[in-house]
Amino acid sequence: MSESASKPLRVAVIGAGMSGILSAIRLRERGIDFEIFEKADRIGGTWRENTYPGLSCDVPSHAYTYSFARNPGWSSWYAPGPEIQDYFQRVADEHGVTPLVRFGDEVTSLVFDDDAGAWELGTAGGYHGRFEAVIAATGVLHHPNVPDIEGLDRFAGACFHSARWDHSVPLDGRRVGVIGTGSTAVQITSALVGRVEQFTLFQRTAQWVMPGDAKVFTEEEKAAYREDPAKLEHFVAQVKDSMRVGISQAVIDADSVQLQKIEHLCEKNLNTVRDPELREKLRPTYRAACKRLIFSPDFYDAIQQPNAALVTEPIERIEPDGVRTRDGVLHRLDVLVLATGFQVDRFVRPMRVLGRGGVDLNDVWAAGPLAYVSVTVPGFPNFFMLNGPNGPVGNFSLIDVAELQLDYSLQLIDALRDGRCRAVSPSPAATEAFEDERRAAASHTVWSTGCNSWYLDANGVPATWTFSWDRFCQEMAGPKWEAFELV
Repeated sequence: MSESASKPLRVAVIGAGMSGILSAIRLRERGIDFEIFEKADRIGGTWRENTYPGLSCDVPSHAYTYSFARNPGWSSWYAPGPEIQDYFQRVADEHGVTPLVRFGDEVTSLVFDDDAGAWELGTAGGYHGRFEAVIAATGVLHHPNVPDIEGLDRFAGACFHSARWDHSVPLDGRRVGVIGTGSTAVQITSALVGRVEQFTLFQRTAQWVMPGDAKVFTEEEKAAYREDPAKLEHFVAQVKDSMRVGISQAVIDADSVQLQKIEHLCEKNLNTVRDPELREKLRPTYRAACKRLIFSPDFYDAIQQPNAALVTEPIERIEPDGVRTRDGVLHRLDVLVLATGFQVDRFVRPMRVLGRGGVDLNDVWAAGPLAYVSVTVPGFPNFFMLNGPNGPVGNFSLIDVAELQLDYSLQLIDALRDGRCRAVSPSPAATEAFEDERRAAASHTVWSTGCNSWYLDANGVPATWTFSWDRFCQEMAGPKWEAFELV
């Protein structure tokens, strides 16, 4: 073993959500020294940030678990948010991760020292440390996107983003308005229509809604999975295979039979709306899955209730008493919720990241975030992202994605540990070639068939994995060393 390999290797893990917990567990198993930083006061990531009524995962519960920590006790097919947060907290506690997290100390800067082959890390709390490698487990859905609507700051009632839900605000018997029609808005609609006096959903773009499975698991089923791990694993495999066969091929091939089946199911679901005028308001003008598919067992039932209103007229401005639409109508409200999504192109930002030669990641990403096979960036050695730019986010389990990406990253970290190099990063040529291939494949995907979605970058190209799930697994099986620069 070389002299460099005998030196202790330290890894900084940024974020204590799903990917951060996973990273800590895997690093500890391999005997690698690490520090885990979390800007909040507890673990959980998106499941900590989002606490709105009706919150649930849009991936089947049993598919949304770590491979090493299956959960036989999920209550339903799509588990509610608090149950998912409890799952991650339990896994973190059981694997001894929670006491290791540096809570309430946000990482603000990373500067690569070329001579030392290490990152200088700084936090808002004044901490400074040196790490040979960094794993950015910062997630995607945590920077709320607040719309620029005239008068938003003048609304007299309670107003908040869905990811900053104010639970002190009473809702029962009040007039509640929600701006947005994505998965969050759909879940809030189903949860609140039966509680409030008047519910108003402001729709800019209609969404295709798949009929979600409302199955609740019985105590007998939970016991059977608990007593027979092999049976549970078989069930998990079935669920995942169904997702990958049914959705993976559909989204990457706009001419596929799988996409036609999805479109048929969405159309059939929409036809359950009895009022033809409301049905047409809810009908999208683009193909199913062009935007992220929404799964709900009861959204169409909820929006048809007598106290529910779907408003498709554009919003003119917000006034103290409510929302004024372009037709001059004032929709009077007591509570206004912004279910307007997230800034999905932030990734590690606003953290300042300076790579080799002082190059700023913000400058590298000026035209849009990019990464070699979604994990590494040229000029930023020993820097690994989980669920980073251009990864598979189209209705897959992001836990599966993160596990594969972490295994891939650990193989690169092994090159640092065993002394093969002190700095590893992808070459610009390999990254450019991969991006050219990914963008060429994008033209065949459903995301390129004509809709404006958060999957698209500033140039209208899908900023996601445009190949098959099998191709992703093949890429993550091991680094193509010829694509990397080892120093």
